Amino acid sequence: MTPWVRCALLTALMAAAVPTSTAQDLQPAAAGLSRAEVFRQAQALMAIGRQMFSDPALSASGRMSCASCHSPAHAYGPPNALAVQPGGADLKAAGLRAVPTLTYKQATPHFSEHFYDSDQGDESVDAGPTGGLTWDGRVDRGRDQALLPLLSPAEMANADRDTLSAVIDARYGPALRAALGISMPTGPQAALMAGARALEAFQQDYTEFFPYSSKYDAYLAGTATLTPQEERGLALFNDENKGNCSSCHISKRGADGTAPQFTDYGLIAIGVPRNPAIAANRDAAFYDLGLCGPVRADFKDNADYCGLFKTPTLRNVALRSTFFHNGVHHSLREVMEFYVQRDTDPAKWYPRNADGPVRKYDDLPPQYHININVDPPFDRKPGDTPALNDSEIDDVIAFLKTLTDGYRQP
Repeated sequence: MTPWVRCALLTALMAAAVPTSTAQDLQPAAAGLSRAEVFRQAQALMAIGRQMFSDPALSASGRMSCASCHSPAHAYGPPNALAVQPGGADLKAAGLRAVPTLTYKQATPHFSEHFYDSDQGDESVDAGPTGGLTWDGRVDRGRDQALLPLLSPAEMANADRDTLSAVIDARYGPALRAALGISMPTGPQAALMAGARALEAFQQDYTEFFPYSSKYDAYLAGTATLTPQEERGLALFNDENKGNCSSCHISKRGADGTAPQFTDYGLIAIGVPRNPAIAANRDAAFYDLGLCGPVRADFKDNADYCGLFKTPTLRNVALRSTFFHNGVHHSLREVMEFYVQRDTDPAKWYPRNADGPVRKYDDLPPQYHININVDPPFDRKPGDTPALNDSEIDDVIAFLKTLTDGYRQP
């Protein structure tokens, strides 16, 4: 374990185990734990959280667990190519968005409308909405994120917080009380809050959620060599006149030497096509507008934020078979072709109106099209040469495959 990972792990474990005094945490009974006690509690919570993560009894259907959608074999992302996963009390409900990976979330900053990056760029530049968890950044802590699917009617569909708390108490109450001792939360939803902290602690297990064990990490450490194709792909990935991928998916170490997360944590609109596989999209008047709703409500009146979604990490991206917030694409090649052909060949990606013209950016109302990113490679016009040709796309995909964890030296 590198010193940075060890430090990050301890910090994260302390955050998961140390009681807080917010109203949402129902004022736990004690604080000021010693370092050793924090670590002991965190390890115990981590073990409980691991069990809870794979427990279908925590769902209304009794057949769905966190791991059903966040598959450990797929870097805690979706196990299949479905745009959204079936859920609800009868496993027939459908949500709005594709399942994101739960890996490499440990360094995600809290959501801010105005983010100044002192590590990768000019800290005087306002990078705009940045950070937070989920596709729209609406929660900041792992424990809060963990409760979202447990209570969503389209996912694990528990009736309410009290009902879920009773289930957690029946199955894990004794273990949670033994782990937390006098720092066990108090109140009618004590088990709920303790269980959420256990799930948060599990997701701070670096061996599972941020191991930095890809070939690219070995390359950065000087213990592996990229193939010529992978090197070409990395160069194209970074070249601002070609892929320009690293403008959002940062590929270089931080100023303090920390490994790249392959995201800038920003929220951005790129105008992906509407996905008819999402049930809500059968209503022509419905739009998932990301940061300005309908799931997140605090920015519903801010037109500048409509269509913005979180930039996901590209670590382990080759293990996915559904991409973007609406799961509209199903292979890395489709994704790469969309990036470089969105503006050069829009008819390939968007439907036509009855009178003939292509209905570009069809998953966003026209008044919000001004929000859509037009930086390279999105800076071209119909008929222009795409920023990457087929061979270059192959090279970039070869590089992206070096981001898969579990690399072993030949």
